[in-house]
Amino acid sequence: MRLATAANAAYTATLAVTELLGCKQCSGGGGGTGEELGIRIPRPLGHGPSRFIPEKEILQVGNEDAQMHTLFADSFAALGRLDNITLVMVFHPQYLESFLKTQHYLLQMDGPLPLHYRHYIGIMAAARHQCSYLVNLHVNDFLHVGGDPKWLNGLENAPQKLQNLGELNKVLAHRPWLITKEHIEQLLKAEEHSWSLAELVHAVVLLTHYHSLASFTFGCGISPEIHCDGGHTFRPPSVSNYCICDITNGNHSMEEMHVAGSVSITDSFCEVEALMEKMKQLQECRDEEEASQEEMASRFEIEKRESMFVFSSDDEEVAPARDVSRHFEDTSYGYKDFSRHGMHVPTFRVQDYCWEDHGYSLVNRLYPDVGQLIDEKFHIAYNLTYNTMAMHKDVDTSMLRRAIWNYIHCMFGIRYDDYDYGEINQLLDRSFKVYIKTVVCTPEKATKRMYDSFWRQFKHSEKVHVNLLLIEARMQAELLYALRAITRYMT
Repeated sequence: MRLATAANAAYTATLAVTELLGCKQCSGGGGGTGEELGIRIPRPLGHGPSRFIPEKEILQVGNEDAQMHTLFADSFAALGRLDNITLVMVFHPQYLESFLKTQHYLLQMDGPLPLHYRHYIGIMAAARHQCSYLVNLHVNDFLHVGGDPKWLNGLENAPQKLQNLGELNKVLAHRPWLITKEHIEQLLKAEEHSWSLAELVHAVVLLTHYHSLASFTFGCGISPEIHCDGGHTFRPPSVSNYCICDITNGNHSMEEMHVAGSVSITDSFCEVEALMEKMKQLQECRDEEEASQEEMASRFEIEKRESMFVFSSDDEEVAPARDVSRHFEDTSYGYKDFSRHGMHVPTFRVQDYCWEDHGYSLVNRLYPDVGQLIDEKFHIAYNLTYNTMAMHKDVDTSMLRRAIWNYIHCMFGIRYDDYDYGEINQLLDRSFKVYIKTVVCTPEKATKRMYDSFWRQFKHSEKVHVNLLLIEARMQAELLYALRAITRYMT
């Protein structure tokens, strides 16, 4: 209770000081402006916490209600900052609360791994997707908890134990279906620098958490904080009414010009109506007849094959920057569809190994309480609904949410025997599939054009919800493959 109260006070005080300083500088009070004193004042480069979402549609810090204020204070207490990921996730407070609780436990509470190892593993995981935003945040956190600065010169300078984790990080991030019990054995039975089972489970959860968080960062166009690389400029403002107190929110003085595409509002409205009609028809078909198991299996294979041919027209390699790529090995290794080039990867049947019956208990046994926290986060993201679709209210969106979740697992070769994969093509159009596959598999290639091109009449809060589904489905898929391999090693 004291911690929460202290955090609340610290967070409120930080806001007040920042705003006070800013307004004095704007008004010319308080002993002169920074420029007059010869101080270079940084100004934000971006337009709020996200490059994809107009800042006027994001909750402004200082305007939050009591519940949001408590969430912001909790985030401030856990991280020592109020980052842009939090400011975008706050569209969905119930999820944000669960996310912050889980991340705080993984990084700061009692666990098998020392604190500096946890942040370094976060750096390794985020770097695999060239996510400099997360890398920079955790470089600061790593140093703050006493990490050796030499490790940051490159993975080869880190302890051999962490270097040994590089292979698992690589495969888990890009092709988790290739993980075998041999990967696990190599880490647990190394002659020197071996991992314990508990340490490895902690590391696996951290890796999957940060691979997925990189997807959210790119999928929502998260902007760097003002104090990070790419988050500020020292050039003077372009208009006279710029207020330095906007730095609190990472805001820019000018309204972001949200340029709509060539598609009219009427066309977008028709898309929503058509989607709702398809949902209605599919529900009626479900009620009338049920496909055989053979037909269901066939539809899964068709959807799995089709997912290999979903790619963006501007799909090209993104060369990793040296400041990020030094944190991992084999920079040429990336996502490849699991059945390409004659490879045959057996279908992962959820009926044989699932999170609820197998993964959850394994994690909770080796890293107590974390299984419960992750399970809660999965359920909140999957079941979250406000019963709305764009301008429509009182809508049952469960069919749509399940199609998104199961499409992601299908891309990873994971099959649910009781799901009709024919529904996916009915509910998810090509532009949406391109966005999903990019954000989940190669998030560093996500663009604002992709974000804008799907669900054009839907609210930004609904698109952020889509991203929550994407990152949790992705995290669960990675965990299933890694935990199954650990289970096979143990048996």
